[in-house]
Amino acid sequence: MILVAMTAVPTVLAVAGWVLSVRTLLPTAGARASSERVALSARILLEGVDTLHLTPGERVVLRHHLNQVSASVSLARRAETFLRYYTTGFAVVILLLGAAVLYASVNVAGHLSRQLSRPIDELVGWTQLIRRREPLPEGAAAARGAPEFEALRQALRELAHTLAAARDRELEAERLRAFREVARRVAHEIKNPLTSMRIAVDQMRRTLKDAAAGRPDGRTETAIQVLEAETDRLERLAREFADFGRLPEGPQSEVDLVELIEELGRTGVPDGVRVAVRANGSGGGHRTIVGHYDPLRRAFANLLRNAAEAMKGQGAIDVTVTGDGSGIAVTIADHGPGIADDLRHRVFEPYFTTKADGTGLGLALVRQTLEAHRGTIALTATPGGGATFAIVFPATTS
Repeated sequence: MILVAMTAVPTVLAVAGWVLSVRTLLPTAGARASSERVALSARILLEGVDTLHLTPGERVVLRHHLNQVSASVSLARRAETFLRYYTTGFAVVILLLGAAVLYASVNVAGHLSRQLSRPIDELVGWTQLIRRREPLPEGAAAARGAPEFEALRQALRELAHTLAAARDRELEAERLRAFREVARRVAHEIKNPLTSMRIAVDQMRRTLKDAAAGRPDGRTETAIQVLEAETDRLERLAREFADFGRLPEGPQSEVDLVELIEELGRTGVPDGVRVAVRANGSGGGHRTIVGHYDPLRRAFANLLRNAAEAMKGQGAIDVTVTGDGSGIAVTIADHGPGIADDLRHRVFEPYFTTKADGTGLGLALVRQTLEAHRGTIALTATPGGGATFAIVFPATTS
């Protein structure tokens, strides 16, 4: 509409100017006829004058007058010819040019309108896809438009990815909350009968020893050992369930990660496993975080124990602690068989385990503890074989 108006207005002004000029020139349309009448009258006058009796000066004046009359007639003829072409041909030219410019403006306006409407329609459709939680057309050819539309498309893609990631995190958090509630209730239900079972096993052992002078038969002793082992396993399961169902609470304190891991390397792994701790960074303060000591100790002890079990109790675990202004990073690398690629994304899920006697809560507890300290954990392959756990604590926790 704006382009059409901008084109039509100059055309209308040109036509109006032409009309006004024609109206101005119309009174001169009879100039030629009047000049010719004057010229005819002058010829008649000259024919009736006896030029022989005129003086030379009078003949010059008379000849000059005749030349002026002839020039006026020629000028009047040219003016009439110009007026004829101006009133007919020029009008046609103006109208044709106006029509051509108007046609071009309509086409340009339509093209620009499509260049605006198609990308807008496309982006509106994308918002509908985002609302329905459907993926955006990544590989489809985008409608053409101004560069700003491409920036807007990229922003919508980023928004869709961010919303999808946020929904996934919310679903995962909801699932973990449900797991924690179930674990808390299971731990509560297991603890009470476990206490009675352990007391009964102890009484049975004492009774059998007293009855057989301290030498119970082999089958009874085996049954008692099985009961004790299974009771210990249930107690450990109940403890892990209780820990998983409870987030760290209470006051926080400074925890030196290097000191904690070195102490666990001396006391928390079998004798055949050597834990090599290497600390890099700009000062010991950058290797200290503010958090809950006991949950962090359990988390790193779990990681070191898993690494030792993966290496069958023999080998070296390489631990690197780096700290700078951007936070603290800890890597724990073992040299065991490693974890298959298709299982790495599941190792932190509750109740998922590859061990015959595992509960599937160890690494889930590790991730829960680290996330409670605003940390992250990821699993990659160790060069040459094995698994590497990478933990990152942001600078705000240091």
